[in-house]
Amino acid sequence: MAADDGNAAPPAEGVRGVRYAPHRRTNGGSRARRLLQRVREKATVRAYRSVSWLLGHLPEGPIVALAQLGFLAGYALWPAKRRAITANASHVLGLPAGHPRVRRLARAVYRAYAGYVVGLMRLPALPPDVPARMVDAGGEHGLESFRRLHESLRDEGRAMIIVTLHVGSMETLAAAMASHGFPAYGVADDSAYPELYALLAEQRRRWGVQVIAWRNLREIHRVLRDAGILALLVDWGYRSDGIPVRFFGDWTTLPAGPAVLAAKTGAAIVPVVNRRGRDGRYQAEHGEPIEVTSGSPAAIQRATQAVADALQRAIEIAPEQWYSFKPIWPDTDREGDELATRAAASLADDTERGARRGRRRDRADDVAGAGVPTDV
Repeated sequence: MAADDGNAAPPAEGVRGVRYAPHRRTNGGSRARRLLQRVREKATVRAYRSVSWLLGHLPEGPIVALAQLGFLAGYALWPAKRRAITANASHVLGLPAGHPRVRRLARAVYRAYAGYVVGLMRLPALPPDVPARMVDAGGEHGLESFRRLHESLRDEGRAMIIVTLHVGSMETLAAAMASHGFPAYGVADDSAYPELYALLAEQRRRWGVQVIAWRNLREIHRVLRDAGILALLVDWGYRSDGIPVRFFGDWTTLPAGPAVLAAKTGAAIVPVVNRRGRDGRYQAEHGEPIEVTSGSPAAIQRATQAVADALQRAIEIAPEQWYSFKPIWPDTDREGDELATRAAASLADDTERGARRGRRRDRADDVAGAGVPTDV
């Protein structure tokens, strides 16, 4: 599955906005600055290892409660993150950012995220089969249904591109899929905090989960050629050069990568989420396959909008479990209007292409009707 330190979508040649990882930091700056960054990365990894070991040997309930208090303190003391999560909650609920329901949802997101972080950091101290056993395989659209869908696509020689977002726990879903024998791979960014990336990749390999560095295009295409499963996270924040979509009634963008890859390889796009239940177990759920009919701007537009619609439905079931801490929507109405104009232009371009093809067919019919040979 897509790693939490990963890229929203793999790079795709000829498509704006998907040739780089959204969190990738530059290697520029002074030597002292690079050295400081290196020291900070090493300290982060050491701290992660130490805290992970400690959490793995303490009872989960009290630790989660304490973590929730800490994260709520962060909500109060970190204005930038608070504004981002509140703005996202405002769009989800369709209410002003200052509305009490929006503030309650924002705090609920922080509490859910605290539980996710504690659970993730406890996993290395637990037996490798524990994450897989935390996910229920049944349900109308659960893992068994997912298996049948994958087998059907594989019989056709087609791959599957999973699109998911920060809902519930991606790690437990990845482990469950690996334990069920799915040939699933996640795409991750190995350029930001490379040592932490290596640590998390090692942890995921214990569960049978394979992670591909986002720049490894050869391996990405190999997975798709072999009718495998490639998992991508798509809620890494708003980028003006993404594909315009309507999401919770307002215009924003999603990465072009999933639809572009599907168009090039014939893969089907399948939305997937993994929600946490009240009993602490998870329920995986997949949506209907999304087909990309061509690589035209209109086909990419329609497929990406279908992804947005499916993910919106997934979020609406448990909005407090959607913990994206990046702004998902643009700041101004003007930007939204520009996105709407771009989307309309993509669809209009397809309509015009269809009209030109129709006119060519009409001319060919006229010529053929006159008894003149033609290869049009």
